[in-house]
Amino acid sequence: MNNALSALLVFWEFFKIGLFAVGGGPATLPYLIEVTDKYDWFTMEELTNMIAISESTPGPLGINMATYVGFQTLGTFGGIIATLGLVTPSIIIISVIAAFFAKFSQNKVVQSAFGAIRPAVCAIIAVSVFGICKVTLFPVVDGTVQPFLKTIILAAVVLVLLQFKKLKKIHPFFWFVIGAGIGIAFKF
Repeated sequence: MNNALSALLVFWEFFKIGLFAVGGGPATLPYLIEVTDKYDWFTMEELTNMIAISESTPGPLGINMATYVGFQTLGTFGGIIATLGLVTPSIIIISVIAAFFAKFSQNKVVQSAFGAIRPAVCAIIAVSVFGICKVTLFPVVDGTVQPFLKTIILAAVVLVLLQFKKLKKIHPFFWFVIGAGIGIAFKF
């Protein structure tokens, strides 16, 4: 496939993700998993690495992921195209909503629609979290599930530690640094 068609395909796939991934970056993950099945742009293992890198870098997860996938697929131009594809639906939708929101914000139908969207977004994010946990903690290697015991233990320890009020106040950046240090020290 030539570069123009590849660029158009990358733009279109990320446009669809941007259009339907309501709820922010984590909501893009089920769509990215679907992309791994449709195209040979990246593997599930590469996707988990992309998630880790995207979470560790400044900026929204969805945009970081789009930029990373686009770069993996078509280089710098692909990163730009994928990012534009992801944000274009939001720009269009927000522009339309802003034009009408003040007029219809107190409308019962609009309020009901927003009330129904919240649980749906929650479910989409929950599916994303489950997918990340499944791929990260219980990856399939050569057709069989291979649980990463060290990763499971680290995730459980961090989950328990984050239940303490004082530890919740620690900036997420430090949890990334601690996780990276443990990964290097114990060869995850």
